Amino acid sequence: MYKTHACGELRADHIGQMVTLAGWVNRRRDHGGVTFIDLRDRSGIVQVVANPLDSPEAHRELVDARMEWVLKLRGEVHRRPEGMENPKLPTGEIEIEVKEVVVLNSAKTPPFLINKEEEVEEQTRLRFRYLDLRRQRLLTNLVLRHRVVKFIRDYLDKQGFLEVETPILFKTTPEGARDYLVPSRLYPGEFYALPQSPQQLKQLLMVAGIERYFQIARCFRDEDQRGDRQPEFTQLDLEMSFVEREDIMQITEDLFTQLVRGVVPHKRLLASPWPRLTYEEALSRFGKDNPDLRFGMELVDISDLAIDCGFKVFENAVASNGQVRGLNANGLGNYTRKQIEELAEYTANFGAKGLAYLAVTPQGEERSSFAKFIKPETLNIIKARFKIEPGDLLLFVADKPAVVFEALGRLRSLLGDRLGLKDKDILAFCWVIDFPFVVWNQDENRWDPSHHLFTAPMPADIPLLESQPEKARGQQYDMVLNDNEVGGGSIRIHDRSLQEKVFKLIGLEPEVARQRFGHMLEAFEYGTPPHGGIAPGIDRICMILADESNIREVIAFPKNQAARDVMAEAPSPVDPTQLNELHLNVKD
Repeated sequence: MYKTHACGELRADHIGQMVTLAGWVNRRRDHGGVTFIDLRDRSGIVQVVANPLDSPEAHRELVDARMEWVLKLRGEVHRRPEGMENPKLPTGEIEIEVKEVVVLNSAKTPPFLINKEEEVEEQTRLRFRYLDLRRQRLLTNLVLRHRVVKFIRDYLDKQGFLEVETPILFKTTPEGARDYLVPSRLYPGEFYALPQSPQQLKQLLMVAGIERYFQIARCFRDEDQRGDRQPEFTQLDLEMSFVEREDIMQITEDLFTQLVRGVVPHKRLLASPWPRLTYEEALSRFGKDNPDLRFGMELVDISDLAIDCGFKVFENAVASNGQVRGLNANGLGNYTRKQIEELAEYTANFGAKGLAYLAVTPQGEERSSFAKFIKPETLNIIKARFKIEPGDLLLFVADKPAVVFEALGRLRSLLGDRLGLKDKDILAFCWVIDFPFVVWNQDENRWDPSHHLFTAPMPADIPLLESQPEKARGQQYDMVLNDNEVGGGSIRIHDRSLQEKVFKLIGLEPEVARQRFGHMLEAFEYGTPPHGGIAPGIDRICMILADESNIREVIAFPKNQAARDVMAEAPSPVDPTQLNELHLNVKD
């Protein structure tokens, strides 16, 4: 056999036993003719000793061995000499006096160190991902991900859910991003699509009477990449029948509250039960609908003070149905003009035309880009509203509400990082509810669903769909964690007539709706129960729990920022014969 024990499991209790181990050379060193290696497998590291006087053949093999060679060895567990213990290793009390060594495979010198955590250019790490995954950081992340998924499965099983797999090859339907299309060989000119989510399928499972379904689902979206996006990703897909919004939120909150306590007990929940914010409240206080509650620095509205205040920028914004809001960056009152201009350039990326400021140095000296234009009594009220103190920096944006919220929300998050306000050991879950049912798409001159087109409106708001759709609210809810939306869900439409009304509202012609969703509309005529669900993102949640800033660090084989697999060099051209079989021509 290759192993009687794993390297990392050996302890003082094993002293005197003969063991067989297999793994990689993590480190090798020679002392006075005696060779020491650290042998590594997934479980950990153990020290191996080869003395040329006791085991000359085994010693010869280890003298030649280099880092990352794969070895099998047999030896006796000994206690390390007094004073030579390694308290940093779980196996640090013992060592293996080797008797036999078999080289299972040699190895080239790796392009980066495996046994040391050091900065390595990401393209190199992704090119040699199979080596990157040998390093402790990535291995730890994969173990965490495994435990998260296992906890979810065990919890939902106890709650009476069935895990049901749904197709990867399905029908192309618009769900907010481009589909990945798969050409059919048997049906020339026709295509499958990889699912952006199992949305329709899980609803059809509710029609089928499954009642409680979940799946660790693979999803595919052809969209621009970011640090928290991948072309293919994994979500917990969950759907329940005979439920209201509160039922979905409660079971999800309990699942993840227990998951944190069971899987990452060193983390601390900021609040339990989780806070709940309406969409309007989240924007008003934090500038975004996925707020970070680990710190304050809330937005303050001074639009009422901007009217006839003397500063034309503020006055004109309010006169144009805009707003003036600001935030107090406590501790940045000594920022230089250059540093403030850098912040202004940052907010300009999100539409802000300028960033007004009022700074108070720790010594009490005031500097401002606008104070001299403001009426003194108005300026005093502004200071009081922000509770300004020495060392504070007030930053203001005056513009349309959407620009004000986007710019200040992003700025607040940036300043939270700079001021060290984002404690990674705190998990600030919250719910955001009462979203607008639809939003106006100026480019297409139509209403778009704010969630997806199967989301049900609030029952009381159904009459508004024909008269004032902008005032209607959706029965949706977002699960937010530490500045990230990590899940979203809704109560679904289960009535054909209401679904057709929503299709009409968003400009989907009846014939087009029938072609795309005829199977759904037909299913709604066969006794569909009220139902709803949620889809938390496994990748994003694991990223946060692992204290990583990019989901690529918790995915075994991710794509890079350009959506390419640099290890396998995909996507790649295919043989013309394959294209002919699929009835495809590639244009230059």
